[in-house]
Amino acid sequence: MAKLIFSIGIIGLGLLAVPVLSGSAAYAVSEAFNWNASLDMKLRSAHGFYGVITISTLIGLTINFIGIDPVKALVYTAVLNGVAAVPLLFIITRIAADGKIMGKHKTGWLGQTLLWITFVVMAGAALSLCFML
Repeated sequence: MAKLIFSIGIIGLGLLAVPVLSGSAAYAVSEAFNWNASLDMKLRSAHGFYGVITISTLIGLTINFIGIDPVKALVYTAVLNGVAAVPLLFIITRIAADGKIMGKHKTGWLGQTLLWITFVVMAGAALSLCFML
């Protein structure tokens, strides 16, 4: 009985995760390209947004059916996100300290210190990953 309940829960979780992940990807891509984006809009007024939802859902299904282990894919994605975070943290730290960009909302010394510590730790983790491979 426990296996059945667990299996039903995992299937339900997957059914909940697919629309959330494809929807969040669609919102991010639409924001980047300045497209109309809303689930309240009709297909003809937000075709790029709905296209991203459709394509990302199909990619997810394809990954499952061609035999790629979804857990390994999630691990590799998390590793790539960690490596990609390093240059993004650098840019964010520089922007946060720039008075021309941030004006009166420029980060203080504590925020800068925490940002630089985070950058150094993430860069160290990314570099150690490269040496471990």
